[in-house]
Amino acid sequence: MAAVFPANQVIVVGGGLGGMSAANQVVECGGKTVLLDKSSFCGGNSTKATSGINGAGTKTQKNKGIPDNAEIFIADTLKGGAKKPELAKVLCANSAADVDWLVEKFDLDLSLVARLGGHSQPRTHRGAERFPGMTITYALIQMLEKVAEKTDRARIITKAEVFKLILNGKAVVGCEYRKAGAVHKEFGPVIFASGGFGADFGSDSLLAQYRPDLLHLPTTNGEHCTGDAIKMGEAIGATTTDL
Repeated sequence: MAAVFPANQVIVVGGGLGGMSAANQVVECGGKTVLLDKSSFCGGNSTKATSGINGAGTKTQKNKGIPDNAEIFIADTLKGGAKKPELAKVLCANSAADVDWLVEKFDLDLSLVARLGGHSQPRTHRGAERFPGMTITYALIQMLEKVAEKTDRARIITKAEVFKLILNGKAVVGCEYRKAGAVHKEFGPVIFASGGFGADFGSDSLLAQYRPDLLHLPTTNGEHCTGDAIKMGEAIGATTTDL
């Protein structure tokens, strides 16, 4: 496999909080990454989040005497309608470490903790800034940009529309993308972090396939939310859940 692509390059598709977290983690662990985003700038829907980020058992909660833990968070998540306990466990069990990582690695202020709807404990973290989603996401963007400017360990390519996965047998070894009318290829393992399909309104769209009753409604999702990664995954036989 190493002869097919550089083993230390990870391709991240999507430049929101999920993609930026993945790319920064790759660099932190000593690898190289290239992040591809089809928009003219990174951030995605993550920049629109106004409540904060949830974490159970964080250092901030402990300092405030909040008796929260992953088990309570899992129970709240399942009570709220989640149908996949194994996925809820991943989300909730990792949440404290995720929030602590944001605070410690990116020097973010997430010192305000509130209890929001659906939660039995105060666990939604934010800082004094008005828009926590934008504050958190841009801190990660700026960190990756600094790495890209000073080293060869990160590249950020915007206006890059990924449209196809490259296979070696049944293994994904890269992807193809369009930029400025030309087709380019990147090789390496691929992480999809390009969001959902809330703005995919076409007659053959994922929204039409799974929730045709919502096609007539407007959305606050950015126009980039067209489920591209889901479609590419399905095209090579990947299965989906909870669409």
